[in-house]
Amino acid sequence: MTSSAPENTREGQHAPDGQHPLDADVIVVGGGNAAFTAAHAAAERGRKVLLLEKAPQDAFGGNSYYTAGATRIAHSGLEDLADFIEPDERHAATEVPPYSAADYTADLERVTDGRNDPELTEVLVSEAAPNLRWLKKLGLKYRLMYERQAYQREDGSYLFWGGLHVGNVGGGEGLMHDHVRVAAELGTEVRFGQDVTGLLVEDATVTGVTVRQEDGTVHELRAESVILGAGGFESSAEWRREHLGEGWENAKVRGTPYNNGDMIAAALQIGAAKGGHWSTCHSTQWDAFTPDNESNRELTNRLTRQSYPLGIIVNSQGQRFVDEGEDFRNYTYAKFGREILKQPGSVAYQIFDAPLRSMLRTEEYDMPGITVSQADTLEELAEQIGVDPAAMTETVRDYNAAIDTSIPWDPTVKDGRRAETTPVKSNWATPLTEGPFYAYAVTCGITFTFGGLKSDTHGRVLDAEGSPIDGLYVCGEMLGGLFAGNYPGGSGLAAGVVFGRRAGTLA
Repeated sequence: MTSSAPENTREGQHAPDGQHPLDADVIVVGGGNAAFTAAHAAAERGRKVLLLEKAPQDAFGGNSYYTAGATRIAHSGLEDLADFIEPDERHAATEVPPYSAADYTADLERVTDGRNDPELTEVLVSEAAPNLRWLKKLGLKYRLMYERQAYQREDGSYLFWGGLHVGNVGGGEGLMHDHVRVAAELGTEVRFGQDVTGLLVEDATVTGVTVRQEDGTVHELRAESVILGAGGFESSAEWRREHLGEGWENAKVRGTPYNNGDMIAAALQIGAAKGGHWSTCHSTQWDAFTPDNESNRELTNRLTRQSYPLGIIVNSQGQRFVDEGEDFRNYTYAKFGREILKQPGSVAYQIFDAPLRSMLRTEEYDMPGITVSQADTLEELAEQIGVDPAAMTETVRDYNAAIDTSIPWDPTVKDGRRAETTPVKSNWATPLTEGPFYAYAVTCGITFTFGGLKSDTHGRVLDAEGSPIDGLYVCGEMLGGLFAGNYPGGSGLAAGVVFGRRAGTLA
């Protein structure tokens, strides 16, 4: 840890005389990256830790399981990363631009329009990298994400872009399998299928949780501290409609179906204050029509469609509606799902021609059974996807004519190659002229909600007066305040690690 924590005076593992016996020193509610990180931090201190996960064991891992495992950290280049990433023969021909703490902070401020909590941001930016090294020592494995964050240049070398370079070996699945193994090595007890329904409070101190069993009975489990890492409310259609707005009940749930806001409600019920921006969330472009396109544990993150900056996106009326090249994908993908939800039928189409098709992410665009249409002409493509051919061809014609082709096209940098049309495309504009042409149907996939509980920088849940609620901590997507409207890719897993460790260190 790079900053000090308030003194912890609750070190005993047994309940004082006259109180209920303890089931653990620390109870962690949740089963994703943040919850397990908190559990590791507490267990390392010799605490007896009990982790309660609502999902059954075959659905373990929370939202983290469904991610690509990308984690945003500040660093000074490849040499700075070499001590904790897996060796790769491509490293010798790889350029990883430095990504400073100032860059990280500026990106958070920029994409959230300055609505990020500055104190939480400072902690996240300064502690993400050292905490990944700590997890590496515990047994987690990291690598450079070549397939998602780099392009191969003509000379065979690789250039990384967008400030997001490091990820887990095996993606989100590898991340969570590693977490479960490390928890067992540290002696943490993990129980699955645990429907935690509420918090126990005695003398203004949280002393445990209530858990509903399969037979409907409710049991009490007690501990000195409770850490909440049970995610947001994105899997509840009712909560989405209430807090995000009309139409959000139709969004596709990308990750776990168990993040329904129950533990947020339980904390609010005992006086916790709301934190963050409840009307916004992380949402992305998601395969619209592939069967089983929600909470799919086999395809997980591969149902995203993230090569859109290379082409254009049109709605069902054949019209463009966003600046696909506004910024690197890492800084726009979490907000474009929202824009698609606003379109007729909440569906849009990513359009590419033959030269661009070879540059699309293999793991997302080459899977069998995905929603894709292909045709030799734009008119035929439009007919296949049910869009007026005249409208779509006019959109493409206008786009092609508006491109300043005197500027070199370079997807590894913001090349400034614009299409001066409406809406403008700010970078990476290239004419769509060579068949066959391709259309990928996308809709809004919701990842996690940005509203949660208010806490201090050590994860202590605060009440309406700004005072810590004794014995209650929060981490992960339940912690509100870092993100609003948008977020820089990979900062969610980073925040889970940073504030999970802080909570577990103090609890």
